[in-house]
Amino acid sequence: MGCDAVVLSLNSPCPPAVGRKTERDNILCASLSGTLLPTAHLTGIISTFVNNKHLPPLLMAKMKTGCAVLVACALVVGTSLGSHGNAQTIAPCRPGFSQSSYTVFVPRGVLQGLNIHKDTLLSSGHVEFETCQQIEEVSFESSDPKFSVRPDGSLYAEQDVANLTEPIQFMVTARDSVGKYIWETTVKLALAGHPLSPPINQITGDGIYGLSSHNHYQNPRLITFPRQHQRGSSNGLRRQKRDWVIPPINVPENSRGPFPQVLVRIRSDQDKEIEIRYSITGAGADQPPSDVYIIDPVTGKMSVTKPLDREERASYHLRAHAVDINGNQMEPPIDLFIYVIDMNDNRPEFKNQVYNGSVAEWSKPGTSVMQVTAFDADDSTTANGLVHYRILSQTPHIPIPNMFTINGATGEISTIASGIDREKVPQYTIIVQATDMEGSLNFGLSNTATALISITDINDNPPELDAKMFLGEVPENAVGVVVANLTVRDKDQPHTPNWNAVYRITGGDPLGHFAIRTDEITNDGRVIVVKPVDYERNGAFMLMVVVSNQAHLASGIPSSPSSSASVTITVLDVNEAPVFPSNPKVIRFEEGVPADTTLATFAALDPDRFIQQTIRYSKLSDPANWLKINRTNGRITTMAVLDRESPYMKKNVYEATFLAVDNGSPPATGTGTLQIYLIDVNDNVPVLDPQEALVCERSRHGYPVNITATDLDSEPNAGPYVFELPSYPSSARRNWTISRLNGNYAQLKLRIPYLEAGMYRVPILVTDSGNPPLSNTSVLKVKVCPCDENGDCTVIGAVTVAGLGTGAIITILICIIILLSMVLFFVVWVKRREKERQTKPLLIDPEDDVRDNILKYDEEGGGEEDQDYDLSQLQQPESLDHIMSKPAGVRRVDERPVILESQYPVRPTVPHPGDIGEFIIDGLRAADNDPTAPPYDSLLVFDYEGSGSTAGSVSSLDSSSSGEQDYDYLNDWGPRFKKLADLYGGGGED
Repeated sequence: MGCDAVVLSLNSPCPPAVGRKTERDNILCASLSGTLLPTAHLTGIISTFVNNKHLPPLLMAKMKTGCAVLVACALVVGTSLGSHGNAQTIAPCRPGFSQSSYTVFVPRGVLQGLNIHKDTLLSSGHVEFETCQQIEEVSFESSDPKFSVRPDGSLYAEQDVANLTEPIQFMVTARDSVGKYIWETTVKLALAGHPLSPPINQITGDGIYGLSSHNHYQNPRLITFPRQHQRGSSNGLRRQKRDWVIPPINVPENSRGPFPQVLVRIRSDQDKEIEIRYSITGAGADQPPSDVYIIDPVTGKMSVTKPLDREERASYHLRAHAVDINGNQMEPPIDLFIYVIDMNDNRPEFKNQVYNGSVAEWSKPGTSVMQVTAFDADDSTTANGLVHYRILSQTPHIPIPNMFTINGATGEISTIASGIDREKVPQYTIIVQATDMEGSLNFGLSNTATALISITDINDNPPELDAKMFLGEVPENAVGVVVANLTVRDKDQPHTPNWNAVYRITGGDPLGHFAIRTDEITNDGRVIVVKPVDYERNGAFMLMVVVSNQAHLASGIPSSPSSSASVTITVLDVNEAPVFPSNPKVIRFEEGVPADTTLATFAALDPDRFIQQTIRYSKLSDPANWLKINRTNGRITTMAVLDRESPYMKKNVYEATFLAVDNGSPPATGTGTLQIYLIDVNDNVPVLDPQEALVCERSRHGYPVNITATDLDSEPNAGPYVFELPSYPSSARRNWTISRLNGNYAQLKLRIPYLEAGMYRVPILVTDSGNPPLSNTSVLKVKVCPCDENGDCTVIGAVTVAGLGTGAIITILICIIILLSMVLFFVVWVKRREKERQTKPLLIDPEDDVRDNILKYDEEGGGEEDQDYDLSQLQQPESLDHIMSKPAGVRRVDERPVILESQYPVRPTVPHPGDIGEFIIDGLRAADNDPTAPPYDSLLVFDYEGSGSTAGSVSSLDSSSSGEQDYDYLNDWGPRFKKLADLYGGGGED
């Protein structure tokens, strides 16, 4: 028999592996227990155990039983796996339980009878958990509160267990300290020495029996319902006792059949006496997903009906039932646990097809770059779901093809070599492959993804100036102009702090005339003048310039962090404008300076000391036209008297502007300002304020008048003022009195109890405080009037004060009455005329009155040329001889007779409304007797413009057209043309 197919018939179970026994041992045992396996499946199973160092002990065990053919095939496969360059000799350790289920046989020595007391340590019970040095602390929990698991994995009885005649099953859960990972396993307790306990050579040193699956498709494993024991009792009740623990049934996924495929046979030991019917219930049988498992009700053979998918469902829990033909339960239900064995039928899938990462240039080997992750839907506890990563290619191969490496287990990509330079390679493209079966290229499934690694820039290239010396020139007095352009090179990434240049002037400019600004686009330095330079003081500058980056140079770079150069700047001489030494120049004079007085000499200096030039002066601004300047020497004299109270003065200062122009090429002009401060003198008399006042005729009524004064002069030539009544006229002091309030105000009031109402002119003498003081007599117009109790003038009193006598007032009232009477008479006359007009009847029917109607004609006809008319009747004859020869009288032919026209009556300009009827009758009579008026049915003559006229013909107005014309279309023109349609169309009234 070759290695293409191997059939093993082993009567003895598979021996346990040396060391810890895992689920992989169970899978291998199940695969080698009389099952026909293709070479590919066998090779995959063997490669799994080669990687975990389980094959040599198993091969030794099988050699003792004579499995020569299998050993030979295994050796061939193992040799090929071991010699393959990509195979892993040691699989990575994965934390978890060593087995998916444990069976613990409790020795009778720890029992008291068949009971387990509280605080009993089951020394034979122990679960193994591998931390792989990745989990710091693991805690165990039991689903059965009667038992607990200590940190070392030993089983401990927390409560009394009444009876162990029936096996006890519970779940043990392991959790890490942070609760991130959870592992589960099943523990079954059975009494040692049980009839179904394994032989002594199958029990490991810790008392745990490693269960294996016996899926004999040819000869299915027999599962017998537990026997029933009857314990004597007064009521004859029977209690069931389970004889053994049913091991799980392992079924590989993706089986090719044929289906249905027998898994096990269920049998009751009462089938010899009674006809038994078997059935199964649970998910996969009578619950969704239904009909995955079926059972022959007579033979008890349970079969699977279709291929299983572990990724869809990994396990099934069914219950087997045995009843008689009447449906009576003959056996207690038994639990069947079916586990789907994983096959490598899923490729690893990357989370993303393209991963983006970055690493700084010149990073040290071992620097982490990024991590790629692939997921495999297969069982992660087997090699089918263990993914291994490798790098397939790197683009470009600069400086070497292998600049990066990847952790085969985690997918973390890191640098493996030095020399990453962004200026040479800005990005690498990495093709990463993920392979399951722990990376086996012969048996594993693979998938690829792309990793794009961008190289980030560091400041490893300092800026370098293109030259060691730069030249420039600048005109003197210029500001803001670019003097020189400093070009620089930098290999770092543009427009980043590693590339941006910073320029500094380190010498040659102590007064700060220049500055260097960086061009944001080109990174060049532009030397700019920020303070004007003077050719006469300094004709040239030698600047020392240093350029560096915004970011500090990376450590370990041997280059200097900056570059330096010199900039020579030549100052160009230009014709500068004359400069006034004192600008503005302030001079002080008392006001009243007479004309032709020399005030000062306002001369300017020429900054161009190396050139002899002539300066000429002129006036630019002189608001009051008070000054003049000498053209050659700049002497300023007055042309009028300087008055401080002039409106051109601003805060006692008069300001004028002058120009100084040299004779250079081109001429330059300087501007100077002269400010004249005028000192005040007492040259203005005070003026009384206010000029008018109102006083009650009785002194006990009303209020006194407050008076003050204004003076154009300033302090001390103004207030305080002195107010007094002059001695002449004598009535002033007799009727009035003045009392001082303060330095600027006084009060005027009546001295006598009563003064007749009227207008009085009260003279008041006001004197200022100047040196010498000036006085002025002002007249105050005081209106004396009768007042009410509140001290306010009455209306009559106000009129009286205004100067109107009683006669004048009566005259005004009579005029008002006459004016109102005339208005009333005119209104009555208009009303009467309106009433007469309304009572006189109308001469025409209101329906025929079209004076207030607006007629709109939208149709102008088709023109004269579309009608067959004799247009000669409308033409003016060339001669009037044939008309003159006709007898007098009314002519039927439309020809205007050469006679005098009749005189129609002329309507008066303002006719009486009753005369309109007579006027119309007279006009009608004149028209009937007019021989020049055509009859109603004759043609009308219009002005003839001669042959070839551009004016159109009006022949379509002929009213004598044929009566056969159809006017029915007038009915379609709407209600406005209904009257016309009735006249021409022949309405129903006809």
